[in-house]
Amino acid sequence: MVIVMKRGASASEISFVVSQVEAFGYRAHLSHGTERTIVGVVGDDRPLESHNFELLPGVEQVVRILQPFKLASRDFHPENTIVDVRGVQIGGQQIVIIAGPCSVESRSQLLETAWAVKEAGAMILRAGAFKPRSSPYSFQGLGEEALELLAEAREETGLPVITEVMSTEQVPLVSKYADILQIGTRNMQNFPLLQVVGRTRIPVMVKRGLMNTVQEWLLSADYVLSGGNRQVMLCERGIRTFETATRNTFDINAIPLVKGWTHLPVLGDPSHGTGKWDLVSAVGRACIAAGADGLMVEVHPDPAKALSDGAQSLKPERFAELVASLRKIAPAVGRTL
Repeated sequence: MVIVMKRGASASEISFVVSQVEAFGYRAHLSHGTERTIVGVVGDDRPLESHNFELLPGVEQVVRILQPFKLASRDFHPENTIVDVRGVQIGGQQIVIIAGPCSVESRSQLLETAWAVKEAGAMILRAGAFKPRSSPYSFQGLGEEALELLAEAREETGLPVITEVMSTEQVPLVSKYADILQIGTRNMQNFPLLQVVGRTRIPVMVKRGLMNTVQEWLLSADYVLSGGNRQVMLCERGIRTFETATRNTFDINAIPLVKGWTHLPVLGDPSHGTGKWDLVSAVGRACIAAGADGLMVEVHPDPAKALSDGAQSLKPERFAELVASLRKIAPAVGRTL
């Protein structure tokens, strides 16, 4: 449930409500809006008498959240959350483009790509240091060496960096280098990992699982939010279905659906969603038309020689063409780029 405080409720009234929530054995999460403060009540399903809270000083009303995800729900936080990453605001008016290679392969490959995507209009650099691969014989990433190269690329280009963290043990190391911690599709329900990144204060991107529902996806976001980390964003990257013509089935429906259910920023990953470079631009444009707050796109200077996911990577010139087309679409949906 959420407890909506009256406009102008004092700090002491809010603190008293929080103390009463905690006295019942629940956790209180505050959401400070432009006009009102909302107190989220999080815990197990033991019944609470809502009228007790409605009688407290400064309380306007008590609203029960019907969805199982609480902190990600718009009932708890009606206004859009904007995640600020070194001055790049994700979830606001501007569409944010994240781009880069699937994995860091070498210093020259990373820096060449970083400069190319920045020139084309990307605001954040993506690249994997640790790669969760289906085959144990595939390239697994360069590890800490890749993280050091990402830090160098950030220093040279000014682009914040996002990279995947795969285990609880990796969180301290990756947190030293990354501006955004990515929870990959295979770890969407790695609950210990979600809890650990929830205790950091580093922005987190939760990618949708291979075969997970939207509700399960948002519950994973709640794991991070419940740890106190409010800088959470979501990324739709396609799900596995019976269709084999593409790598995954990109769930374009999920973007407007989730935008209605949650206050968190929602991005689309057309690279993983299709697995085919010649489909990436079309699906990327569809993401923005459907209301996505941004895109994550794989770009490589020589996809044919890429050590991972070359088939779905755009060459820099094709990425530049995609961004140019998005600049035409953005005004039509009330956004900027």
